[in-house]
This record gives sequence, structure tokens and C-alpha cells, in this order.
Amino acid sequence: MSDSIIRTVGKDLAETSWLDIVRRQVGGLQYGVVEIIVHDSRVTQIEKTERLRLDRSTAEAHRRE
Repeated sequence: MSDSIIRTVGKDLAETSWLDIVRRQVGGLQYGVVEIIVHDSRVTQIEKTERLRLDRSTAEAHRRE
């Protein structure tokens, strides 16, 4: 199952540098991907996909249930 959040940035965030937005997204990410979408030489969209990793003992405990 996948959770998706789509947000349109407000005026305050739109005035923030796209690079600052990417830094925030990467800074809050432990495992995953930050993708930058460009149209006509301008960054138009930033997507973040986050992964949750289970350690081996947690994964094995769930298999036994």
C-alpha cells in the first residue's frame, strides 16, 4: 500500500529557492528518492518517495504472525 501526498506550494514557499526546498526534503529523509521535474529549463515539481526499512529481526517477527 502506498501513501501519496500532493501539495501545491503557497506564495511563501513559492518564493523560496527550489534548491532550499530540495534541501529540506532530503534533510528529512532517511531512505528514499527526491526527484526534480524540469519543464522549459525551470524546476516545476519536486517529488519525494520515502521508504521504511525494517531490520531483519522485525521482518522475521512479522512473518511468524
